[in-house]
Amino acid sequence: SSHVMPALIYKFHDAKINNRKKITIWGTGRAKREFLFVDDVAEACFYFINKYDLKKLPPFINIGTGEDISIKELAYLIKDIIGYDGRIIFDKTKPDGMPRRVVDIKKAIKSGWKPKVKLNDGIKRTHQWFLENC
Repeated sequence: SSHVMPALIYKFHDAKINNRKKITIWGTGRAKREFLFVDDVAEACFYFINKYDLKKLPPFINIGTGEDISIKELAYLIKDIIGYDGRIIFDKTKPDGMPRRVVDIKKAIKSGWKPKVKLNDGIKRTHQWFLENC
């Protein structure tokens, strides 16, 4: 009932605190996704609304990182950040979803904006927020 990032953070956190020996993730892990930290989204909105002549912009500008990561790589990254010691099982009987989701951010970069928060740091910050608020 949630998207990839919050679902995996919760799943690994829950497995760690409940001493589960394994967790199951849907699909093969080969599907790739792009993640952008919320502070970068807010900064991009502020940048394009207040610091750039909107009349000179192309009609659409993608905001993202321009980089993707496989669900498998993401799972192991989150596992390490949270400190979960168990196994990860990929349930290949479940769907992967779309093979790849990443946006082209060339227009945004050409306009002077780029994301600042790296994926690893964004996951750490999100997990810390989760620990403090949930």
